[in-house]
Amino acid sequence: MKIATLNVNSIRARLDAVAGWLAEQRPDVLALQETKVRDEAFPEEAFAKIGYHAVFRGEKTYNGVALLSTLKPARVWNGFTDGGPADETRLIAAAIGPVHVVNTYVPQGRAMDHPMFTYKLEWFSRLRAWFDQHFSPRGKLLWVGDLNVAPEAMDIHNAEQQANHVCFHESVRAAFAHARDWGFVDVFRRLHPEGGQFTFFDYRTKDAVTRNLGWRVDHILATAPLAARARRCTIDRELRRQPKASDHTAVLAEFAV
Repeated sequence: MKIATLNVNSIRARLDAVAGWLAEQRPDVLALQETKVRDEAFPEEAFAKIGYHAVFRGEKTYNGVALLSTLKPARVWNGFTDGGPADETRLIAAAIGPVHVVNTYVPQGRAMDHPMFTYKLEWFSRLRAWFDQHFSPRGKLLWVGDLNVAPEAMDIHNAEQQANHVCFHESVRAAFAHARDWGFVDVFRRLHPEGGQFTFFDYRTKDAVTRNLGWRVDHILATAPLAARARRCTIDRELRRQPKASDHTAVLAEFAV
């Protein structure tokens, strides 16, 4: 089973690129973040024409998550159910074939002194409780998406300058680790213990991809039973080189399920 994740930074702006990439790579599941489109305008039909079912929850201009799959999802969850903000445009999950896939667009945090940074830390804690409510670490579960955290210094090209960044500060890495330690394995890191491979390349940095000036903030995490079946996990840098590309690129993993 081939799983991929991509922060698309507007599905309408990247539709042709994403459809072409799907036709070439043919993942069984593609998780999208920052679709930035209301549900009634999501290009569901375009994906159906190339053999993909789509479940999604979005809004204009901001956020938005979707799951595209060759198998029709058997069950879909949207957002939190703990009485706090549901954040349905940041959290979607589905049962797809033999696995469950949870796709999240974690809040970026804006600035260390901004209320959204505190909200981001709380979001990871809420997500761990949500995992407890719905799943077991013994099951075949994937947590994928733009998690807006670089877990280690090797996941940033200039970590020594980023101690107070909202995606690398020790508090956000600890919050992420607490959620991850519910029962997840970082599949890319397990298969690639070396650093220097990134998924996000800022538009504002000249020749960022060529110079390899990036961050690894997009992840595929799997529970131990599924991680043990991981055969491959790669970052597709070429997608980031395409005209009008998103500032993120895709991560792909293959599992013998």
